[in-house]
Order: sequence, then structure tokens, then C-alpha cells
Amino acid sequence: MLLKDLYSQAFYDRLCNALMVAVPGFDQKKFIRNIYVVDFEQMELKQRMKHTTFVLHQFMPDDYSNTISLIKSTIQQLRIAGIGEDGLAFMFLPDYLETYGIDYFEESVEALEFVTQFVSCEFAVRPFILKYGQEMIQKMLEWSHHENHKVRRLASEGSRPRLPWAMAIPFFKKDPASILPILNNLKQDPSEYVRRSVANSLNDIAKDHPTVVLDIAKKWSGISIETDAIIKHGSRTLLKQGHLEILQHYGLDDKGILVTDFVVHTPEVKIGESLEFSFRIKNENETDKKIRLEYAIYYKKQNGQNTKKVFKISERIYPGGYETNILRKQKFVLITTRKFHAGEHQISLIVNGAESAIFNFELLP
Repeated sequence: MLLKDLYSQAFYDRLCNALMVAVPGFDQKKFIRNIYVVDFEQMELKQRMKHTTFVLHQFMPDDYSNTISLIKSTIQQLRIAGIGEDGLAFMFLPDYLETYGIDYFEESVEALEFVTQFVSCEFAVRPFILKYGQEMIQKMLEWSHHENHKVRRLASEGSRPRLPWAMAIPFFKKDPASILPILNNLKQDPSEYVRRSVANSLNDIAKDHPTVVLDIAKKWSGISIETDAIIKHGSRTLLKQGHLEILQHYGLDDKGILVTDFVVHTPEVKIGESLEFSFRIKNENETDKKIRLEYAIYYKKQNGQNTKKVFKISERIYPGGYETNILRKQKFVLITTRKFHAGEHQISLIVNGAESAIFNFELLP
């Protein structure tokens, strides 16, 4: 099933059952007729979401406060009907707040807090950050203490400087100082869902301000197993970049590590198949050594230049003198987020951040 088909007849029937109870005078036949316009089948997922927002607005009162009450009642009816939370199709509800509530700060902030407990408002909150700035940031700081973990996550996820698929927050990318208190409040959150969001925000920050994340890593290190995990996940881009200070923080260096017999077994790979390679790794030190193994693929771009992507193999302790052979495969299966271009590519090994032995291979159509 295509994602856009989440907006199906069955979905709209369930939605209408809730709306008929929650919205006085709701006309189900008219709603369905307005949904299924001539070009509905050609609409993609986001277009169908926006279209659902637009149609719902036609059945809501002019008074925005009353509309919020009806949206809350609709969510309550969906819950009574056993409709699961966090369903992707219900993203039209946060979109409604973003589209029609941007000029109603108090009402919309309260609505965001409520709706995000049913379906995440991480995208919808960002226009409010852009419009209201520090006032919205203060509200998100308050949310970081909320009793509901989904509201606490909205505080961290919604304020990410580089949230994927969402509009950018340029002033967070330029200076993340205003969101650091939010992350600090959540660093020992009991919910892994929230803690992972904190880590993702740190990883975003690291792409523009590595020293900020390095400073946080030093301050949070050793507080708990959970905070150590946050730091590690939040430092993943720096680790992949081989950033010297973060490597030092984790005691990663390549002294006494020997890599031999690096072989590319498939020097010609067809799109849809896998690159196979192997190598031997040995800890020549007498003492145990933490070794982080990665490899980089230099993908050929349309303009002929290469773009580097790093993949992790493992990170573990190797006893003194220990040696092992490692075999790996890298798939070249077409996916929507990556397009392959035939021609010469490269692969390299990375040991504790140090890159070595770049080999060429040919990607065939």
C-alpha cells in the first residue's frame, strides 16, 4: 500500500463517525463529497493531508476557540472508538493548527499541547517558533517539565535546528543557546522516546556548532547510563567525521591497530546487487583496545564528483593481540532517498576515525 492511501474511504468513514458526534450539524455526505474531488487520486500524501485540512475547515465554526473545542472532542471520540494514537493520517490535525491558528497564540499553544498527545505536533509548532520567537521558546521550556512524555518530546523535537522534512529554524542553526536549557531539562527523562529526541537535537547542533556538543559531552558524561547514551547518539555525526576531540573523549585512536588484507571481492557491481569486501583487523597492543570500525562509500554524483557516506561496522573492545577477519556487504538497491549513478566509485576503511586504503570499484547500470 502506498503511504498516500492511508487517506482511504475506511479512514474517512472512521473520521466522520467521530465528527458526527463531536461537531453539531456535521454533514457526512457533504464532507465525503468534498474530499473526493476530481484530482484526489492524483494527490500524494502531503497533498491529501492538506486537502483534508482544507475540507475540515469548511465544517468548523468561524470562532477559532470553538473550533479548538470541537477538535478536542473529535480526538476524544476517536479514542473512545479505539482509534490508535500517532497514526500518520491524523497529521492533518496539527496541520490545521498551523494553517488556521498561527495568529491565535494562546489558543493554539494550548491546542498543540493537547493534540500532540494524540498525534505529534513537531512540524506544526515550528511556524509558531518563527513567528513568536522567545515567547514560544519559553512555552516549550515549560513543556519540558510536562507530565506527559509526548509533550516533553514536543519541546525537544519541535525545537530541533535541522528537523528532517520540516521548515528550517535559521536562528537555532545560527545560535542554539536558547534550546540548550530544554535539552538539559530532558537529559535524564524517564522516556527513551524523549531521550532519543534530545540526542537527535544534539546531533543537529553538532553539524553547525561541534564545540557546543563537545562541551555538553564533557558536562553530561558519567551522570547516568542514559545520559551517556544520549551523548553517544548525539555525537554520531562528529564520530563519522572523525572529529579529533570527540574521538579523544571516547578514547579512540589508531595506535597499535593493524589492518591487512583489505580486498574488494566484487570490483564490478550492478545496481540492485551488493558490494562485497573483507579485511583483517588486529590489536597489536598488549592491553585491551576499544576499536570503532567504519567504512565509507564515495558515491558518484550526477556531476561526476563523489559524495562520501560513512557506515558503521562495530565498536567494541578487542583484547590485546586479538585478530579477526571481517566480511561485509553494501547493497546498491534503489530507494526513494538515493539515486545511483553508474561509473567509478570508491570505498575506504575507517579505524577509530582514521581513514585508510581507498579502493575503486565500478558500479554498472
